[in-house]
Amino acid sequence: MKNTIRIGAVVAASALALTACSSAPEETTPTASGETPATPAASVDYKACMVSDAGGFDDKSFNQSAYEGLIRAGDELGIDIAEAESTAESDYAPNLDAQVAAGCDLIITVGFLLGDATSAAAAANPDVNFAIVDFGYEEPIENVKPLFFETDEAAFLAGYASAAATQTGTIGTFGGINIPTVSIFMDGLLAGVNYHNENADTSVDVLGWDGSDGSFTGDFDDQSKGQNTAQGFLDQGADIVMPVAGPVGLGAASAVQSAGDAWLIGVDSDWTVSAAEYSDIIFTSVLKNIANAVFDTIDESVTAFSNTPYVGTLENEGVGVADFAEGTVSDDVIAELDTIRQGIIDGTIEPSTAG
Repeated sequence: MKNTIRIGAVVAASALALTACSSAPEETTPTASGETPATPAASVDYKACMVSDAGGFDDKSFNQSAYEGLIRAGDELGIDIAEAESTAESDYAPNLDAQVAAGCDLIITVGFLLGDATSAAAAANPDVNFAIVDFGYEEPIENVKPLFFETDEAAFLAGYASAAATQTGTIGTFGGINIPTVSIFMDGLLAGVNYHNENADTSVDVLGWDGSDGSFTGDFDDQSKGQNTAQGFLDQGADIVMPVAGPVGLGAASAVQSAGDAWLIGVDSDWTVSAAEYSDIIFTSVLKNIANAVFDTIDESVTAFSNTPYVGTLENEGVGVADFAEGTVSDDVIAELDTIRQGIIDGTIEPSTAG
């Protein structure tokens, strides 16, 4: 059991329920088991496709979340879907070319690292529409829709709660690759800890990020690097660690679980679900509701494509924090988090150290 707090979080089941309420269900015949089968969506002549980054669709992180949005679109919108999984950077361009050749109307690429390959494919195929998770272009591209997430807003809340919950006064965070969509989590966490230090007269330290530089493993693949980095933080007294490194974060989870007296903060998805084997050491997760953003982008594009960026925030519930582990966060701190959340939304609290 956990304390109930869904600050800015969108639960997939709620989204499905709202969709189901939009029209009365058709009558169906129960199956032999007595269950009533779901009514399939009417077929639509549209094909949405997706290309992962090198982490793959089973990364228990942003690729997996994006893929869940694609699957939901296929189920609920009655469209054709297809996917191409990358295992290395060299796969990006060939996978995009293959999806174009397969007749995709919309191709969604997942992750900052596909930025160049996506813009090249869009330029070469102006009649095909694209969307990209976690990347934007200085000059908008007519047939590319960026999907952004202000994850520092949610990480700020996790940082504040961590500073209130730590027993050692030390927290650690590290990234996979030093790119903006990784460091934004780390910076939000630091900003939240700093805010707690300033307002609650504490002196909690954050290892791995100082506001401009920090600790990075150099990839999103090698779990041993995550395990070693997290162990280094634990050896320095950290009792809460936040890896922002895709599958590398699972190595950190292994180190934290072995320690037996520390907590892990998941990112992108709720790790008590996506990495259930580590649910006993998950303090909370900083959520990017990528699945909802992907579904909404596909739903919109079936009717009319727009390259207007999607920006996920606390206000529109595009980002949030998952439940806190039972007994780690007091009711008073939960009330403070609600006030802080509103301050971030109305602009009176800056969720990054750069502000």
